[in-house]
Amino acid sequence: MKVFIIILNWNGKEFILECLDSLKKLQITNYKLQIIVVDNASTDGSVGLVEQRYKEVKILRNKNNLGFAEGNNVGIRYALENGADYVLILNSDTIIDENLIVQLIKVTKKDPKIGILGPKIYFAPGFEFHKKRYKPEEKGKVIWYAGGKIDWNNVLASHRGVDEVDKGQYDKVEETGFVSGCCLFVKREVFEKIGLFDPKYFLYLEDNDFCQRAKRAGFKVIYAPGGKLWHLNAGSSRVGGPLHDYYLTRNRLLFGMRYAPYRARLALFKESLKLLIFGRKWQKAGVRDFYFRKFGRGSWK
Repeated sequence: MKVFIIILNWNGKEFILECLDSLKKLQITNYKLQIIVVDNASTDGSVGLVEQRYKEVKILRNKNNLGFAEGNNVGIRYALENGADYVLILNSDTIIDENLIVQLIKVTKKDPKIGILGPKIYFAPGFEFHKKRYKPEEKGKVIWYAGGKIDWNNVLASHRGVDEVDKGQYDKVEETGFVSGCCLFVKREVFEKIGLFDPKYFLYLEDNDFCQRAKRAGFKVIYAPGGKLWHLNAGSSRVGGPLHDYYLTRNRLLFGMRYAPYRARLALFKESLKLLIFGRKWQKAGVRDFYFRKFGRGSWK
């Protein structure tokens, strides 16, 4: 059984070495492991450091920044071509628990319809949204993701349990709205049936789109809390600002118009008109690009 871990890197020198160090501690039982770093045209020397320090890691270099969706697709294609049974999409700004993959594989064996799994994800200590809220002994136990929720009436996706201290309140294996692309474990059969990430998204909501397509194809999307990791939150793209304004505005329209109920789509259309008039600069650009079908990288420079 072959498991491929795909880590997309874009100027991630600050984080990726720590991520790869944590992968060295993985418990490898009845599977073979291959780690792939896909580099999205970094300029910070990070890919060179990976090449020097981790000879066992396969590096795939993109000539341009292809974004999260197509950048990961490059790694997924390589994994499938080389016999992957499972693919783990992993952010470079994460530190994983040694039993992560063992726990995820264990859950897949419970039901053949399970296609996508996501573990419990904590904020790495010091990377919480509200750092002063927690006691020292609670750091590292603050939840970032414990399942995904989608409010279809308002076309908003959110993480269950975010900012809560883990006290076992989310320790049940269960179906979930979506799995975060921060750590997304996928059976080969899912890719074979529904394809890869949609490159139209470029960045943000491609994980939600992928999970919705999988569900419609008959696969179960599962939250598996036995697997754990820690997220150095927003290590690769800072929270807020023009980049978020642009891609979240445009991609929310793309996602909502594809999957939301009729009334929600109508409300989303009305909201987009308001943003076009009263929104911030890059929100307006996101709305324009959606209606003019300008996807992928779009207008973002």
